[in-house]
Amino acid sequence: MDSISAVDKELDKVTNKFSSISDHSQRTLSDLILQLQNLQRDLIVLSSELHLPITHQNVIASNQCQLSGIQKVILNQNIQKVRDIISQIASEHREIHASVSRVGKMIDKNFTADFDAVGNEAFLDDPSKVQIINQVIVEHFLRQGMLEIAEELIHESKLDIPPEKKNPFTELNSILDALKRKDLQPALEWAKSHREWLNEQNSLLEFKLHRLQFVELLSQGIEKQSELIAYARANFQVLAERHENEIQSLMGSLLYLKMGIESSPYSHFLDPINWNEICEVFTRDACALLGLSVDSPLSVTFNAGCHALPALLNIKQVITQRQVTAVWNTKDELPIEIDLGKKCHFHSIFACPILRQQGSENNPPMRLVCGHVISRDALTKLTKDNKLKCPYCPVEQNPQDARQVFF
Repeated sequence: MDSISAVDKELDKVTNKFSSISDHSQRTLSDLILQLQNLQRDLIVLSSELHLPITHQNVIASNQCQLSGIQKVILNQNIQKVRDIISQIASEHREIHASVSRVGKMIDKNFTADFDAVGNEAFLDDPSKVQIINQVIVEHFLRQGMLEIAEELIHESKLDIPPEKKNPFTELNSILDALKRKDLQPALEWAKSHREWLNEQNSLLEFKLHRLQFVELLSQGIEKQSELIAYARANFQVLAERHENEIQSLMGSLLYLKMGIESSPYSHFLDPINWNEICEVFTRDACALLGLSVDSPLSVTFNAGCHALPALLNIKQVITQRQVTAVWNTKDELPIEIDLGKKCHFHSIFACPILRQQGSENNPPMRLVCGHVISRDALTKLTKDNKLKCPYCPVEQNPQDARQVFF
């Protein structure tokens, strides 16, 4: 993030400088053109006073008359002024090139192009893992509504994804597109067909959709009063038990139909943020119904990688400089702990209370007969003569009686 901020600052400098130079050049050139037009007019006036048969062509490049001393002085002064201005603009243009060059240097400084040191491409040798990656990418495209790209990838990678797994994504995206166009009908039909499940999840989706539809009618003024009352009777009765106070507030807004909701205490109903919120609520509930997370696995993995990559590059550089490469000779586990935030906490993590190591496939948690849990490595190190004494209680036991724990 710090690297991105550093590059962003340089880009802001270039953008601001370019805008400043562009405005200054436009003003300077406009003033120069105006001065040259005035010069042309003054020369014509001066020639007429000297009784010279002068025209526009004669003033600039005519061989039929000779310029007077005053005209030569004026022309030379303006020619020198034009040269100075052109030189100044060229100098400012060179400064932009220097600023753009600094952006490139800042990118090279803050971003490493070679990620082989922290990458592991060996898994690409396993066709089954490649298929899993392709499935994750296909699901991401389906979530984003990029159906043609997803179908092409399915065809090229020879994936077998049945239509029943693709159709829900198609429906989800069509409803989201309708919501972005402020068309609530598809979402309302979806919510009505899944009302029982939504109520079990204590979802607010159906009420929020009806509230938005009510507010849309409300914004059209007093002419929609009877339609508003009919809509409330038809749709709010089944929702009244859970949303009584909100419905009362909506009905209270009818008192201000004549004067306009925009200038009433209920003007917050018209806030455009409500449309953004309904898209998020629908996406969350629809994904929950499909048994999916709100964010696709690909986007979660990508964001986690972007967050972890700088720390991994730094520790790899330190390991290389101190010539202790044996400290990290495997790429299946991280050499340091990286906190990705609560959004990336999906399951419980076991840390051995004896060795202070995080559990892994090769070093899983083991439950002792007495109920205490330690790692397999700790179990091996504490075993003597095929006997194990629990480090937390005096129970002596056979290490073979320990059982692996699955989180």
